[in-house]
Amino acid sequence: MAEGTANAFVRRIVTKVEPYIPQIPKPKKKLTLQTRLLWSGLALLIYMIMGQTPLFGATTPEFDFLAFARVIFASQQGTLVELGIGPIVTAGLLMQLLKGSEILKFDFKKPEERGIFQTATKLVTYIVIIAESAVYGIAVYGPGILEPTVLYILIGQLMIASIIIMLLDELIQKGWGLGSGISLFIMAGVTQQILWSLFSPLPAGDGGTIGIIPFIGQSIMNSDLSNVFFRSNQLPSIFGLLLTAGVLLILIYTQGMKIEIPIVSTKYRGFSAVYPIKLMYVSNIPVILASALTANAVFMGQMLWANFNPQNNNLFMNILGQFDPTSPSTPIGGLIYYITPPRGLELAVLDPTRAVVYVLFMIGIVVIFGKLWVELGGLSPKSAAKNLLDADVQIPGFRRSNQPIEVLLNKYIPSVTLIGSMILGALAGISDVLGVFGTGIGILLMVDILINYYNQLVKEQVEIVMPRLGALLGRK
Repeated sequence: MAEGTANAFVRRIVTKVEPYIPQIPKPKKKLTLQTRLLWSGLALLIYMIMGQTPLFGATTPEFDFLAFARVIFASQQGTLVELGIGPIVTAGLLMQLLKGSEILKFDFKKPEERGIFQTATKLVTYIVIIAESAVYGIAVYGPGILEPTVLYILIGQLMIASIIIMLLDELIQKGWGLGSGISLFIMAGVTQQILWSLFSPLPAGDGGTIGIIPFIGQSIMNSDLSNVFFRSNQLPSIFGLLLTAGVLLILIYTQGMKIEIPIVSTKYRGFSAVYPIKLMYVSNIPVILASALTANAVFMGQMLWANFNPQNNNLFMNILGQFDPTSPSTPIGGLIYYITPPRGLELAVLDPTRAVVYVLFMIGIVVIFGKLWVELGGLSPKSAAKNLLDADVQIPGFRRSNQPIEVLLNKYIPSVTLIGSMILGALAGISDVLGVFGTGIGILLMVDILINYYNQLVKEQVEIVMPRLGALLGRK
């Protein structure tokens, strides 16, 4: 009864507000791949220009509240993309959780219901944009702005910029581009960080350049290669470069590991294929959720510390977290100290307990979110069995009904969820501790996004023969 009431309420709201919500129209016919790539490139160019455009009236905050979430949100401090894709991701995850937990029920096989869900998600995104822009503008930039009008303008910039980002994402997803704008913007941000670590010519604190490539050239010219392999102050080094390459190879290798279950079509005689259950079945969603939770915990800890314990003299607050008064973004004790990574080998050696605790924390929390996402994200054996039957395929030797297929899938999905989540948590934690280029979480996201783009190209070819099977395989 409650589910029906919730659905009826959402439908009623969507019906009333849909005419007033800006929409990107779908192309009248499917565009060529080259045209879609051009549109994707244009959207990315606009996003990158926004990332270099400073916020009018913004002052430099005492510390960066979103430092731990910049990679996930593809954001840049002090620019129009201050909030990045954060509001879109937050609203999208919220709606997926509501749907996965069946608080809201929508049959995506019906275009009308799928459209209602998409419009409801967009409406929630607008609400999140308004809330986050106001709260962030007041809490972060408000203390440094004396004129209220300037603060209102700054909050307006955050709102308008976030709406533009949402429309760019919609432009790509509606068929003008390829993939999703969210994935594209995250991948561009991580790639930018990696290229910066490789080639930046700007001077660093050790007398060389930030980028490892020009630093190696500089060291060869000075006949001094003693600091090339390891560098202090978390600067890019050959060790970091080799570590980044190693993590990339491990991710690519593990992404290819899967269990293949044979399937046959019930509509097209003679057609057979395989249904892959990847080792990384949960994708990177649990890592994103874990990172977002950590970022929020650190944010709240910083706010509480700044207001109630700036001198670290409150015993109870010290258990939660202590920060360096001369560098408020640096935790020095408490629970927050152990759930944030000691970035760089040098810091890890100085406090190996913190490094080990952080890695174990990441593994544990990613496993918890992995199991939760499988149940709420529609990836459980029951949901997967239903998806197979809805795609007009069946497994040879099994009756065409949910229960026997669900029993078969139940042998594999819980195991790959646990093992895959542990691998992802360990890779993210160890990579962050040892200091890979682009951060460990950034590398995980980039590889997953690139593989998803490759799978999408494959899916488009499969859809020519079997549209519904192509869509099913594309999700895996």
